[in-house]
Amino acid sequence: MNTPSPEAATGRIVLLTTSHRVAPGLLSWPAWQALRAADRVLCADGAHPQLPYLREAGIAVDEASPSAEELVDACAGGRTVVVVATGEGEPALTDGLARLAGSGRVAMPELELLPASYDLPGARLLDLVQVMDRIRVECPWSSQQTHKGLAKYGIEEAYELVEAIEDGDRDELREELGDVLLQVVFHARIAEEDPEAPFSIDDVAAGIVTKLIHRHPHVFGDETASTPEEVKEHWLRTKAQEKRRTSVTEGIPLHQPGLALAAKLASRVRTAGLDVPLPQTEGVGYELLALAARAESEGVDPEAALRAAARAYRDAIRETETETAPAPEGEG
Repeated sequence: MNTPSPEAATGRIVLLTTSHRVAPGLLSWPAWQALRAADRVLCADGAHPQLPYLREAGIAVDEASPSAEELVDACAGGRTVVVVATGEGEPALTDGLARLAGSGRVAMPELELLPASYDLPGARLLDLVQVMDRIRVECPWSSQQTHKGLAKYGIEEAYELVEAIEDGDRDELREELGDVLLQVVFHARIAEEDPEAPFSIDDVAAGIVTKLIHRHPHVFGDETASTPEEVKEHWLRTKAQEKRRTSVTEGIPLHQPGLALAAKLASRVRTAGLDVPLPQTEGVGYELLALAARAESEGVDPEAALRAAARAYRDAIRETETETAPAPEGEG
């Protein structure tokens, strides 16, 4: 006569978790196997987004929220109970099961945590879109913002990102990248409301995906590139074909900082193989233009170089202030 194993006698509890960032009903094959083989399937949330799809697939789901003791009893005789977890992951139930197991007084069923769906890379961006939707509707300030009104914040956040990069502060870098991303999502959300030419964050993402694929034929196509210079050549050639520009100066934003503007113009001239002498005019502006062109030709970002020099000057100022500051009363 065969004696059932302790595991068979005490049964099995499967805690089935799902991601709200994955469409309901898209579950892993192990999850479907566990659901179909279960003696009982429970869910505390009658409005759980997975339930209609489970029932459509022929899975009987009981709306119930058993205690840890009740769940252990339900597994008696070797039965398998699947618990479809709510968004919080059933912390009260798992804590109760942990206490029972730790007490040593109860023969515990086999416990298994089974992820039925996984977040893909970038899944948290869906949360950002949803949060932005709600803020746009319910926040008195955000609901009134326009593209023009937000423009200054885009500039500020970009500069703060550059500062975090140059300072090498990883925590600050992560935060500033988030602030820049917020600007993108915010503008895209505002754009959805345009009565004549609306577009969404999905349109923005689709546009940049198409651009990246088209400008990387060495990755997604048949062309080859083994050096950064060849990659840049591909990029510039495909960009020129897309834009159909008649001048190398087209597309250069004239409102960017002066040194960056001068360096960008010099870069376009050099890349296009044009021979355009710098204006031979006296004045500080033309001297700065020549310095920016020289920096670009030597592979130096003039804006970054000037910021580095300015930070060194700032440190010298602070050092001088410390040395010349009057001593506190009672000292000296």
